[in-house]
Amino acid sequence: MTTSFKKAALLSATCLGAFAGLASSPVQAQDAPTSTPAGTAADAAPADAIVVTGSRIARRNLETAAPVAVVSSEEFKLSGAVNVEQVINTLPQVIPGVNSFSNNPGGGVSTLNLRGLGDKRTLVLVNSRRWMFYDTSQVVDVNTIPSFLIDNVEIVTGGASAVYGSDAVSGVVNFRLKNVQGVEAGAQYNLTQRGDGRRYEAYVALGSEFAEGRGHATVFAEYYKRASIGQGARKFSRNILTDDGAGGYEFGGSSTTPNGRFTSTYAAADCPTGNIFCGGGAYFTAPGVSRPRTGADVYNYAPDNYLMVPQERYLLGGYGDYEIGNGHTAYVEATFTNNRVKNLLASTPVTGTFQVDINSVSPFISAANAASLRQLDAIAGNGNRVVGDGIVPIAVQRRINESGGRLQEDERNSFRALIGMKGPITDRFNYDVYYMYARTRNSQVQDGNISRSAFQAGLNGVGTPINIFGPGTLSPAALNAITIRSQNGDVSALQVASASVSGSLFNLGWGGDDVGIAIGGEYRKVSSRFIPDTALSSGDVIGFNAGQPTDGSYNVKEAFAELRVPIAADRPGISRLEVTGAVRYSDYSLDAVGGVWTYSGAAEYAPVRDITFRGQYQRAIRAPNVAELFGGQFVNFPTAVDPCAVASAAGNATVRNLCIATGVPAAAVGTAGLQINTQIQGNFGGNPNLQQETSDSYTAGVVVRPSFIPGLSFTADWFKIKIDGAIDALGGGLANSLSLCYNVIQNINSPYCQAFVGTRNALGQFDGEVNPQVLNANTGGLKSEGVDFELNYVRPLNFGLAGESSKISFNTVATYTYKQIITPVQDLSDQFTNCAGKFGALVCGNPIPKWKWTSRLSWIDGPVTTSFRWRHLSSVRDDDPSTDYTAERLKAYNVFDLSFSVDATESFNLSFGVNNLLDKKPLLSGDNQEQANTYPGTYDVLGRDFFISGRVKF
Repeated sequence: MTTSFKKAALLSATCLGAFAGLASSPVQAQDAPTSTPAGTAADAAPADAIVVTGSRIARRNLETAAPVAVVSSEEFKLSGAVNVEQVINTLPQVIPGVNSFSNNPGGGVSTLNLRGLGDKRTLVLVNSRRWMFYDTSQVVDVNTIPSFLIDNVEIVTGGASAVYGSDAVSGVVNFRLKNVQGVEAGAQYNLTQRGDGRRYEAYVALGSEFAEGRGHATVFAEYYKRASIGQGARKFSRNILTDDGAGGYEFGGSSTTPNGRFTSTYAAADCPTGNIFCGGGAYFTAPGVSRPRTGADVYNYAPDNYLMVPQERYLLGGYGDYEIGNGHTAYVEATFTNNRVKNLLASTPVTGTFQVDINSVSPFISAANAASLRQLDAIAGNGNRVVGDGIVPIAVQRRINESGGRLQEDERNSFRALIGMKGPITDRFNYDVYYMYARTRNSQVQDGNISRSAFQAGLNGVGTPINIFGPGTLSPAALNAITIRSQNGDVSALQVASASVSGSLFNLGWGGDDVGIAIGGEYRKVSSRFIPDTALSSGDVIGFNAGQPTDGSYNVKEAFAELRVPIAADRPGISRLEVTGAVRYSDYSLDAVGGVWTYSGAAEYAPVRDITFRGQYQRAIRAPNVAELFGGQFVNFPTAVDPCAVASAAGNATVRNLCIATGVPAAAVGTAGLQINTQIQGNFGGNPNLQQETSDSYTAGVVVRPSFIPGLSFTADWFKIKIDGAIDALGGGLANSLSLCYNVIQNINSPYCQAFVGTRNALGQFDGEVNPQVLNANTGGLKSEGVDFELNYVRPLNFGLAGESSKISFNTVATYTYKQIITPVQDLSDQFTNCAGKFGALVCGNPIPKWKWTSRLSWIDGPVTTSFRWRHLSSVRDDDPSTDYTAERLKAYNVFDLSFSVDATESFNLSFGVNNLLDKKPLLSGDNQEQANTYPGTYDVLGRDFFISGRVKF
């Protein structure tokens, strides 16, 4: 373990030890009932009342105006899930975020993305309080939440800023942890049918009441390890698949190969006839042996990448509460996580124009090649070079396989501590105050980088000579001279101080509950810092993304109020009628945000007990995060299509003229050689003048529980979430900015075209020498609209194998999304893409099926549960009408799982099963992929996957 691991672990123990000391003090107090997990708002409520996610007011029923989907701990057990993402990503409300299969990009975390509106717009809570985030993006890594302690998970649709503050734009995911009584311990093992992807988990939790029931404490620890799977281990991903132009796929790869490709930068008209470095350039089949390059000279980099990234995690912590006296209860929570994840990419592809000293490289090439270089050196130069000086500019493409792959290892240490007090003020009102501090530190080590300056020095005779002319030609000394190990670090912290009072005012006298109210204030401070390696910040690194330091913080002071008015109950035509409202004022230290109001209103009406109608409106905001505000510029490599390289560009006068105006030679417009890689390098970064995002969300639905069909319940809820001023890179990203410039706005003076002026080389290519500037902006809008459905049915049976009776349980959760609107530019509101039922690199990214559902059918026969799960995604179509891909449509996708749970004794449970029972393969998407020839977060890439777990409780 690292020193920081030990320090944080000791700090956790110190917090819990201090709490234990408080609990042992000789204070006389009345006995208190067993509470829900430490510090939840429910603890201050009456014994028969609960607090549901989306409200701070206790109530006596689970129904609320806001649709709340609930996932029980049983789902984690039956699905064989260890990491939280494995269960939550199967829900229809969720589009997979960063996960176990995110190798590029990755970063060693798992995030949640409600409604496909972005993980930064999803607020994650634990026990109704904010959790620690993992970096400058202020997004929660759900790997840090102990899944074995989850009692249930509640997912609320739509904005909830009036109740919880910033970030609750698309919804809230609240993990409720259980109190443990006695000892609970368990272990789990997962293995794919191919014998790889081993995952191990072991945990223990100890809980007990003390001080004659006035207090309760739970402590826990977990270890988890996941082995990697390489892309070469699966047939569908071991080769790069590209569209063949005839409706199929062919093996492809990168034009940057270990053999090396070397091309003159002179225009075709200036290049001597027959010179091997002109045209397609020289390709070296062996050390020093070259021939003209052909289109078939590509490198299959797929096997060098991870398909599933390896992970190792240590997690420990505890929580507890103690009634000091007269109902006043102190509570504490502490959690520490050490998480290590590796990402592996193919070896560094060096591309760009380098000055080559002919005398320095002559020992490594043939005499004919040297003569060709001297022939280029004799061509009339310009102000930047001297004719005949023995140095010639060459466009180099060489993959440095001698260094091995690019390996990135992230080690995150996260710590969260909370201390609070709650209790009664009067017989009607309770208070709850707490302070929370959370901190995450990440150490990132990157191997396999190449120094651009050292590489250049090795070619122009200034540094250690390097032989890059052919495969495997770099000597150890040369390799040592050009490789760099870079080390980055980031530290993020969150402080929250909160105080609230809640209770009941009076009763309207029409049969309903008392009018409930909650008021309070909150202070939050966010600070985050990213410290890149100096080689990265200088831009000298080739291999991993460059970046500049990020350092910033801000705070917000808030006041909030919530009101619940039960108008009537048990009246003719009114079984229950109530309205609720909430308001919050937030004063940010950010000048561009300042003071903002958020608010909500909702109503529920049940004419009879069997049916309830509900609806709500929410105004929510998301303040820009530290990375968006203060992030230094960094380099990224998004997949993008250069419109000037599309064949039709040559025949479109407007596009052709724009291409020429932005630096493309007239003869190169519409030629495929203009785009040398599927990824185009760009500069991205922060903007301190960003304003808040604003959302309006609406829901309306019905809950049906027919008394004449016992055990049946059904809900249907329409939702609409509209976000204005969405923060993103200019134009929604580099790919979309290219389309906006050349295909939509078509004005050289627009910011979208100006971003590309001066960024192409002499051949008109984006070669990474000068990058397009695509910085953050309140650039556009997002909208999601659809209907959620849930059906539950439990029916007793008059027979059983293990007993005289049994029961069946059926549950289906489904979402139909018919609008998923992305509007990249606010000034062009009519220029948008509806991503519902679509996917692709142009705008939509991950597939967003119109229909997504998960169904589970279980037979509970005494101590034995047999369960069958069906996961369905409807078909999706490509989002780019200008390109005819092989994968224009991805068909509907169905996966089936089977599991068993056996209570062998009163204290021991054995669960086992298989996910992806029929070994369903992922859908291939060729040129239209995310990674591994598919979309790994959406479609199953493991294949048939077995698990077995044992749990003991005593």
